[in-house]
Amino acid sequence: MDTIPITVSGAKALEVELLRLKDHERPRIVSDIATAREHGDLKENAEYHAAKEEQGFIEGRIQDIESKLSRLQVIDVKQLNQDGRCVFGTTTKLLNLSDNSEITYQIVGEDEADIEFGKISCHSPIAKALLGNEEGDQVTVKAPKGDILYEILEVLYI
Repeated sequence: MDTIPITVSGAKALEVELLRLKDHERPRIVSDIATAREHGDLKENAEYHAAKEEQGFIEGRIQDIESKLSRLQVIDVKQLNQDGRCVFGTTTKLLNLSDNSEITYQIVGEDEADIEFGKISCHSPIAKALLGNEEGDQVTVKAPKGDILYEILEVLYI
């Protein structure tokens, strides 16, 4: 069974989601199903079928999270050897050398990646180019629109 790398905040978010699903969503959907049953014929009861479908989704997500939680490798970036290299969990400030724009990314696990918040999967092309490099290094990212050359301005262990 493969381990799943995740940051401390990512692991906590999964635990919070699991608690919400078990403590709030599961009881709510059971109540919705009971209410829909009271409306009679289940064959033509759209509310019942929608509630059962949602129940299947919730139960599937609960199983998925429980499986992941059993395989997590929680990495606390603050506890790592802070030698200036880009590693899992670090936040990296980059300079795009073609247009002089700056961007900041945190390298995280797949479940917590969210480009809108600057969190990129450790399996993404950008993260793969950054990993192992340090401040001052130039890296080339293979992007769909062509190669992008970045300079690493800062590596943060926050």
